[in-house]
Amino acid sequence: METIQHIIVDNTLKRIGKPYFANYLCHAYCHDGYCTFERNGQAFRFEAGDSLIIARRGDLVMNLKESENFHVDVIYVTQKFIELSTPQSNYGMRGQLFLFQNPIMKLKPEQQEICRLNFEAVKRRLKQTEHRFRHDALMNAVECMIIDFFDFHAQLYPADKISSQQHQLMEEFMAMLERGDFRQNRDIGYYADKLCVTSKYLSEVCKKVSGLPAAFWITRYTSLDISRLLRDRTLSFTDISNMFGFSSLSHFSRYVQTNLGAKPSELRE
Repeated sequence: METIQHIIVDNTLKRIGKPYFANYLCHAYCHDGYCTFERNGQAFRFEAGDSLIIARRGDLVMNLKESENFHVDVIYVTQKFIELSTPQSNYGMRGQLFLFQNPIMKLKPEQQEICRLNFEAVKRRLKQTEHRFRHDALMNAVECMIIDFFDFHAQLYPADKISSQQHQLMEEFMAMLERGDFRQNRDIGYYADKLCVTSKYLSEVCKKVSGLPAAFWITRYTSLDISRLLRDRTLSFTDISNMFGFSSLSHFSRYVQTNLGAKPSELRE
């Protein structure tokens, strides 16, 4: 495993979700074989010719299994380096949100070749330790990789142009969810008031940017966090219910059953 301050090259996905990689975005290209994993309650199969990007919550990847002939290139890049390298485009937020739902992109043969060459370029620049402009060269290689990922994704999921104001609103809304506001606030009105817009407008922007309304994202973040906490047997159901401000244990149980499809006791088994 080769390391630089902001970039790590690897040949396995088994380190996704490890604490050390919490601030890294994972980019992978599968050359051969396959791996399976679960994320967001869904089962995925990542196989030859696919690219994969885990940009949010790598800790949600579970039960990852690699086939014996699994051959993958993995490039971890810190959030800070990604921000420096990302082109001035509003597409990044839309891409991240779609990839949160499905992190795998099925590439066409010509896209596979582009992806492979981009990964080789980053690895080559990483090895050029005597290059006097190495940092700039790496930024250029990472930016090229990101631009092509934007193009792959835009071809798979074409959408209307997103304005800078809509992009900023979505960024701020997601930042509130990332910091855990959903634990005590699951009403769209709370977020709309904080963002100085109407609930209707917030939901419309969310749907345009991500394809899904604001209520979906609030529920998704809440459900994923509850599911994670239910796996911690040191926490009682009452503890978890209180963390999320439910009025009673029965209310908590109904919420879990409605949004996770089973009772808390069943999910803990």
